Order: sequence, then C-alpha cells, then structure tokens
Amino acid sequence: MSASRRPPAPDPAERARTIAMRGGRATLIPCADDSMRLTPLLHHVQPDGSAALLLPDDHALVATAWQLPRGDLTAVLEIADPAPVALREPVRGLLWIAGWLHVLDETAARAEALAIAEERADPRLLDVGHGVAVLRLVPASLVLADAEGTSSVQIAQFAAARPDPFCRDEDGWLRHLELSHRDVVGLLTRHLPERLRGGHVRPLGLDRFGLRLRVEAADADHDVRIAFSRPVSTAGELAAELRRLVGCPFLAATRGSGR
Repeated sequence: MSASRRPPAPDPAERARTIAMRGGRATLIPCADDSMRLTPLLHHVQPDGSAALLLPDDHALVATAWQLPRGDLTAVLEIADPAPVALREPVRGLLWIAGWLHVLDETAARAEALAIAEERADPRLLDVGHGVAVLRLVPASLVLADAEGTSSVQIAQFAAARPDPFCRDEDGWLRHLELSHRDVVGLLTRHLPERLRGGHVRPLGLDRFGLRLRVEAADADHDVRIAFSRPVSTAGELAAELRRLVGCPFLAATRGSGR
C-alpha cells in the first residue's frame, strides 16, 4: 500500500514524544561495551531529548563516567513502549536516544531531581544524594521504530513536537475496552480487511488520529489503524468518534507488523 493511501497518523516526532512521555521500560547500553545492558532505577526524558538516569552510586558505570572527560562516554537509551494488554508480541514501539553520558555533581543532581518531581512525583527521587547518582544523557540522535515505520527524528523536531493528548489515559481506556467491552471490539472488526476478520483482535493503541488494533492471525501479527473522521483533542470529541466507528462501517487500511 502506498504511503498516500495510509490513514492519517501522528508524525514521527509526535510519536517519539508520546513514547518518551509514557515512560515505558528503559535500557541503558554503553557504546564501549554493548554487552552491558542495565536498567536505570528511574529514567526521565526532557522535551529537548536529554534524559536523566538514576543509578546506584556504586555502579561501575558511575565510576567510569566520573573518570572520563565529559563527552568521552557515549551510550544509547532504549525505551520500549509496551502494549496495555497482554499480547504475544508485547512491545508496540521502541525509541532509541544516542548521546553523551556524564554524572551530575551533587548540587546539579538535586536540582534535576526537583525538576523531575514537578512533572512526576516519584519516591525514588528522594534517594538522590543518598546512595543514588543522577546521570544525564545529552542527545546526538533519536530513532523511532513502531507499527507506522522506522524514522530518524531530528532533535529540533522532537523538541517542537507535543505528546499525544491522550497518552496518559490511553492504557487504562484500552485495558477497559479489552476486559469489559469485548462486544465493542467485535463491532470494530467490521473495519478490518476480510482476510483478517478470523484473527484474534485486540486493542493496541489510541491517539488523536484514530484507533489501532492488533490482529493476531495464524500467519503473523497485523496492526490496523482505523482513522477518525478528523483529529480530536478532547474526551468528548474522542467519545463521539468512537461511537461513530462502532456504529458505522468505515474503511481502514492495514499493514503487517512483520513480527
């Protein structure tokens, strides 16, 4: 299917900002030793693409970062965006932020923790300065991979984009749809291509442009985007579009996820 016939979707920068906002599961990979894959105690991506990472003071990477001159330690932060419902392929998107890693001194670390706390209160931030160090990843490049495709995202584009307005509530809504409204999911199958209607249909994602379904078929998994009639920005507009999709047949396009 040509790109011109695909349903409208958020651009890569918006999708990347949305994954960063949701948080997901983070893995830090030092470029000097890509076999060292570690999970930060906490990670937080700022609008400019930089990331704050909390690690135990005694972690070997913290010692290495203190010893090397700033700019000499490079790393990749991988953020996985898990589906809100149990799927056989649970990761629906990945964001990679590559850049330069350094440790913040005590004053800067506490300031960073306070700035993060203004956006997301987390008890782990209280440990900063008490056995926990803060590292900052300064971005050099960003790459996004999800059901819409794989894209390089410019740092300026990432900074200018806004997360999807429903990204904080999406998981709860989709879990509710999966657990309590299977009848509604069944009605949505009318938008699927005929060849996919025999698969197991699951709610995968929701954004201002439409609803995404995962069809777990015998041959492979297929991600389907069902477009709204127009982009929405409020809960009321979203509810009206969902009612329209359930009540009216609407042509949707699909692409195999290749997984």
